[in-house]
Amino acid sequence: MKVTLIVGTAKGAFIFRSDESRKSWKMDGPLFRGWGVTAVARDAGGTFLFATASDVYGVAMHKSDDLKEWRQVPEGPAYAEGGDRKLKQIWRIVADKSGYYAGVAEAGLFRSGDGEKWTPVRGLNEHRTSKSWMPGAGGLCAHTILIDPKNTQRIWIGISAVGVFRSDDGGETWQDKNQGVPVILEDKDHCEIGYCVHAMVPDPDNADIIYRQDHRGMFKTTDGGESYTRIETGLPSGFGFPLVIDRNTKALYAVPLESDEYRFAKDGCLCVYRSTDGGDSWSPLADGLPQGNAYVGVLRSAMAVDNLESGGVYFGTTSGDVYASSDGGDYWTALPCRLPRVQCVAAFIEAA
Repeated sequence: MKVTLIVGTAKGAFIFRSDESRKSWKMDGPLFRGWGVTAVARDAGGTFLFATASDVYGVAMHKSDDLKEWRQVPEGPAYAEGGDRKLKQIWRIVADKSGYYAGVAEAGLFRSGDGEKWTPVRGLNEHRTSKSWMPGAGGLCAHTILIDPKNTQRIWIGISAVGVFRSDDGGETWQDKNQGVPVILEDKDHCEIGYCVHAMVPDPDNADIIYRQDHRGMFKTTDGGESYTRIETGLPSGFGFPLVIDRNTKALYAVPLESDEYRFAKDGCLCVYRSTDGGDSWSPLADGLPQGNAYVGVLRSAMAVDNLESGGVYFGTTSGDVYASSDGGDYWTALPCRLPRVQCVAAFIEAA
């Protein structure tokens, strides 16, 4: 098996490749030099989709079968000209058996059957609360899309700083799902919004179990979002952005930061936290990570797992360092690079 690690930064994408041992890495890039690479996905056929954002050229989506030859998608996600909402960034691309979804800023959801022509999901984009949606510090972004693998009509989306919505009818209608999570920005007209979700991951075997990193804590639902409970035992802070889960071991990984005011590693000690019991408790993983003067952050899309049996975990920082673990986070190594600000990280497995 081979591992391909794609690191999207504020100034291009970098490709790292290794064998299954992940002891040494070869780097290529940058792709899309000077462009922000904000989201990466690969469909079942092996085609890669990259989202880019440029101050000059705007937002675009690109496709490639080999990470070498690229073509721009001609009808990517876009709002109608003259509307209230502007397309500023593609935050997430998800490919599954039902097609493709893209979450964007300003907040909205788009869908495509073939990855070529994208149309708005009006049930969400024109939700009765949408006129009152307000941005958080990272903007008004639809950054998380979860699809029930056993029922693709069930979709969850996380919007900062609005909250979580779920659709049970393939995106036609949406209901807020934030009970038990503290509100951040109370809205005078719509009490069901104003929740600042940062990241969500589902249990690989049960879509009703979802873990949620929020602005004001770490939470878990076991009923598809009908209610949430806190799961912070062992965490130094409830504030953070990335959250990932290993499909084999169901281990959760998070990077707590020192409050919404500071947004960097607590006391300058960079540390990943792991839960192996469904979020009931968390333990620090710092072996190989800088434990002093590391006042960096990790963004919501800048962490990934490879789902190999030995448990590969990867993340990039706001200062451009990339760290990898091949043993489930027990030990970390820094990849041989110093990149621009890391915006997204994605890991893919290929046959040797």
